[in-house]
Amino acid sequence: MPHLDPLLSPYTLGGLTLRNRVVSTSHEPAYTQDGMPKDRYRLYHLEKARGGVGLTMIGGSAVVSPDSPPAFGNMLLYTDEVVPWLRRLADDVHEAGAAVMCQVTHLGRRTSAMSGDWLPLVYPSRLRERQHRSFPKVAEAWDVDRIVRHYAEAAQRCQAAGLDGIEIESYSHLFDAWASPATNHRDDVFGGDPEARLTFGLRVLEAVRAAVGPDFLVGLRMAMDEDLPDGLGLADTVEVLARYAAHGVDFLSVIKGGLDSDKRLADTIPSMGTPAAPFLKFAGQVRAAVSMPVMHAARVSDVATARYAVREGLLDLVGLTRPQLADPHLVAKVARGEEDRVRPCVGASYCLDAIYESGDAKCVHNAATGREAMMPQVIAPSPLAAAGRRRRAVVVGAGPAGLEAARVLGERGHDVVVLEAADRPGGQVLLASSSLRRRDLVGIVDWRVAEAKHHGVDLRCGVWAEPETVLAENPDLVLVATGGMPDRGVAGAAEGLVLDTWDVLGGAPVRPGARVLVYDDHGGEPALDAAEHLARLGARVELVTPERTVGIGVGSMNSPAYLRAFAEHGVELTVARRLGAVSRGGGALQVELTSDYAPGSPLVREVDHVVVEHGTVPNDDLYHALVPGSSNLGEVDQDALLAVRPQQVVRNPAGTYQLFRLGDAVASRNIHAAVYDALRLCVTV
Repeated sequence: MPHLDPLLSPYTLGGLTLRNRVVSTSHEPAYTQDGMPKDRYRLYHLEKARGGVGLTMIGGSAVVSPDSPPAFGNMLLYTDEVVPWLRRLADDVHEAGAAVMCQVTHLGRRTSAMSGDWLPLVYPSRLRERQHRSFPKVAEAWDVDRIVRHYAEAAQRCQAAGLDGIEIESYSHLFDAWASPATNHRDDVFGGDPEARLTFGLRVLEAVRAAVGPDFLVGLRMAMDEDLPDGLGLADTVEVLARYAAHGVDFLSVIKGGLDSDKRLADTIPSMGTPAAPFLKFAGQVRAAVSMPVMHAARVSDVATARYAVREGLLDLVGLTRPQLADPHLVAKVARGEEDRVRPCVGASYCLDAIYESGDAKCVHNAATGREAMMPQVIAPSPLAAAGRRRRAVVVGAGPAGLEAARVLGERGHDVVVLEAADRPGGQVLLASSSLRRRDLVGIVDWRVAEAKHHGVDLRCGVWAEPETVLAENPDLVLVATGGMPDRGVAGAAEGLVLDTWDVLGGAPVRPGARVLVYDDHGGEPALDAAEHLARLGARVELVTPERTVGIGVGSMNSPAYLRAFAEHGVELTVARRLGAVSRGGGALQVELTSDYAPGSPLVREVDHVVVEHGTVPNDDLYHALVPGSSNLGEVDQDALLAVRPQQVVRNPAGTYQLFRLGDAVASRNIHAAVYDALRLCVTV
């Protein structure tokens, strides 16, 4: 019963009653268009409201001033144009039963001056942030006057749009920078002592409260411990918060740490391989020390931990933010007694890294998130299947692409059999999850296996699929998701002398003290995983890449963990070098490392092993063998695919089945691409 679950109990925040204790805390998925929260942004939050969330926070770092240019798709709150877009979003979310608030901020130095209107950034002191690398201007008194006014005007716009409140960002942005001795080195009226350092923040709060009146909710998302040598600790921030509360702050969202470097970002927003809910105890200490409602979200990744936090009084409201990117219907499933069917957040932090890689947030294994306008979060049964015209589908391969295809086709009501050569499902995800830090990736597999079985999918492992094996099932539809095999071709004629990253992660024997050169011509996680694994075994590892930096495709949420491991274990990093000749001389391997920039100056290494990573080559023999008997000859109607329409290509009228391939069986890509391939193809079947 809902009232017996603390997560599902209502909560009154000021004059606002929330239907439960679950929050999607403020974050920026970069779904804005022209800086506005248009349809894509609205539908993303509406889906969570339909999925049962109590409060969804929009506008992660929505900016109040033109000299706070968007760094990652931020919403623009400094123009009246935003109001009708916010109004439509608020109306839809309210109609679905959830409350909605907006985070407001001035980014200060946490953006680039070489974007937007090319205005100089402002900050209390001339301190460069390592992540965004711009040198800010030292703010003048007239900057303070202007920005204080902008905060108040932004709050008024949120109120005019019908939002339930706002949250002011107070960690690693401009608002908090004034209060901290680590970032405010001034000796004028805005600095020099603790009282003067509060001048800016108190002026903002006074202006905001005067602008919106006493009943509109105003909160802070605040670093209650900056975790800096000269920064504010808990004893300091409790006193600061008491001053802020007297100036109209209604609630607190607890942060520990900061965002001004890759390492601090990864520590503050923990990724996979870190303890679950690492700051929950700290948040409970904060709640015990302050006299206002407290929420918190930092790797609270599962329902059980969230429930514990509320039941034990550590939090009033709990942020399940990344988990609701993975499953926006998380709360509804819990309320229905289907907690075991919640799609898990595996902590990959692809949602954040993808913003910088490809421009917007993406869940590593929910391809519908952010695509709600065209991809359903809840798969509807096929009308034809419901009418007794089920299709017989054979999926070959039980990696993420094959399992997603099986899950979706099963939910559509079709008759599905999966043929997997290995003795267990998972494909390359099993290799990736063999790393201690990335072991949670196996949740991508486990959830799909459970969902496929729930929908009657016949999963057969230990079956090597030949064409006759597939055809014996009398399929109407064949999906080849056989993945790829490691591409050692980058080693040229010496291919037989080298190992690949699959060998290493699969347990190839490498003795402690062995000299190993890992060559990464891919840029993703596999080579970094292999290098770390070897280093932890005691090998002497050199990681070489032709790129200008190691792990060029690994984002700032995950790269710090690798760099920490490399520093701890003495991994040598060599950039801008290509793998040249590899030959055996005596018992060792002789390796030449060439340079694109100095072709005549190779480096020579003598090592015991060379490990190469160059992606995968499609494992597509089965696909090509099945093409002649298919009706579409393997062709994909890309216009139909992008419009989410059924595939109706007929190139061979005598063909008895449709044939498609998915994931790495097409080309070497990533988990999200494999899942998206399967979802958008199968959701129309």
